[in-house]
Amino acid sequence: MAFLAMVAHETDGGVALVREEVGDDFLGPGTVTIRVHFSSANYKDLLAITPGGGVVRDYPIIPGIDITGEVVESQDAQFAPGDQVVAHGYGIGVSQNGGFAELARVPAEWVVKLDGLTTREAAALGTAGFTAAMSVQALLDRGLTPGTGPVLVTGATGGVGTVAVDILAGQGFEVVASTGKAGAGELLSALGAKTIIGRLPEDPDAKPRPLGKARWAGAVDSVGGKSLAHVLSTIEYGGAAAVSGLTGGSGLPTTVLPFILRGVSLLGIDSVQFPIAARRELWARLGNELKPRHLSLLENYAPITEAESVLNAIRAGNHSGRTVLGVAGEF
Repeated sequence: MAFLAMVAHETDGGVALVREEVGDDFLGPGTVTIRVHFSSANYKDLLAITPGGGVVRDYPIIPGIDITGEVVESQDAQFAPGDQVVAHGYGIGVSQNGGFAELARVPAEWVVKLDGLTTREAAALGTAGFTAAMSVQALLDRGLTPGTGPVLVTGATGGVGTVAVDILAGQGFEVVASTGKAGAGELLSALGAKTIIGRLPEDPDAKPRPLGKARWAGAVDSVGGKSLAHVLSTIEYGGAAAVSGLTGGSGLPTTVLPFILRGVSLLGIDSVQFPIAARRELWARLGNELKPRHLSLLENYAPITEAESVLNAIRAGNHSGRTVLGVAGEF
């Protein structure tokens, strides 16, 4: 069975993403074969085509950490041909061939049957949107309610940030969106942000304060580094920060004071190994009460053959929202 794919090959000093026809040997191990409708563009996909990116050990590989589409063959009774599904996380797109191809094969225990979402909507959400939903759910489980106080979203124009703003506003929260991108206010306001502020801390060269003025009941942070340190120092008593990223650095120049004097909780968010039962439950909620109200506003679209240029826009910091990569009929 031959099919078309965008294949990442290691070259002298680089990685090339090439459109080519491949065979059955490019279908990964698994029990569910999916005709891919859409994938999406993620920072991890950029790392997969970046020399020394640290996420791929062995090339060639088909990137694409998000897969949405239709089951064409299943050896597992949970799925039947025609089922609309999404698969992401685990080793997809980094150690097992992913969604930048007409066909993909994965284990059934990595697959989620869609309910309340189309395959395009699921791709618009993708790993980033699911991470945002995990972050919001973690804050809800911690006891955060709309009456508790404002919720801060850092990196608000990114994939996690835009979806988090949309979901939180839809749940009735007062959302404060932090971004360094000029001109982003209109989009963030349309998604439901009540207030738009610049990057935090306001003075990136200032020495971090162990405790600042308490401002937020909770936070969704995809930045890390000094920004997260500042956020933790300004969360109100008993509040929490759901943390999923490190675009601002992996270091955390803070102290224990926010945790032992204000009872702040640091909630780590990882969508890669998130258990499948909880994953399926949260996707069901994303198709129902947690469904973002403005997916069309934050969604961009590009054919899969333009994946590299989209990923390079992410590299350059010129990308906002979520980009759906059309696969079916786009090679």
